[in-house]
Amino acid sequence: MRLAGNAHTDQPWRIHEIAADFHLEDVWALPTPGGPDDFERFVRMGERIAGDDHQPTDGWAWPARALWNLRWQLGALLGWDKTEHGLGHRAPSLRDRLPADLRDGPAPPVPHGSPFRPVYLTHNEMCWELSNKTVHCLSHYGWVPDGSGGYHAQAAALVKPNGAFGRAYMAGIQPLRYLIVYPQLMKQIDRRWQETPAEPATGAGPTAAGREC
Repeated sequence: MRLAGNAHTDQPWRIHEIAADFHLEDVWALPTPGGPDDFERFVRMGERIAGDDHQPTDGWAWPARALWNLRWQLGALLGWDKTEHGLGHRAPSLRDRLPADLRDGPAPPVPHGSPFRPVYLTHNEMCWELSNKTVHCLSHYGWVPDGSGGYHAQAAALVKPNGAFGRAYMAGIQPLRYLIVYPQLMKQIDRRWQETPAEPATGAGPTAAGREC
């Protein structure tokens, strides 16, 4: 479910002190019902995804898979995803801004095949980032109360478009994201959440995270 921007901005996230120059594009409540201590389970869900060989779009309906594949085919054809447009080149990594406690802490898992890179992980939030010719984007996740005694994960997309081209690109793909991509992503998250056990295996937990794709 899409939420108003203040669902993100009113939370005491560490991201606010680090990424004040990014624009808040979207906020979503994720289908991950749980208790106050289940953010660790959410991170373990990411570890499971990071450790498998599946593609990010596995289980999606064909329109969403086709749109995903088209984006990366166009990127290869038009050079949107060249190294010169990536992190550390066109855009400095957000990790360069981290205070010592976040920089020296564990890294969040990133799904296998994802274009994102890990930024930081705490007891109740984590962040990924990507940079290409169109945008420098942050994908932020936090664990929040749902107002009825339960908790769930909440996702926010924060962006810094690359000039007029980046702004036009983000505006152009917005309807496709809302109508095609996000519904499939929510179904995938729901299924993955149900597959992730509530109790960790021995030795598992957020500190085991950190695989880069």
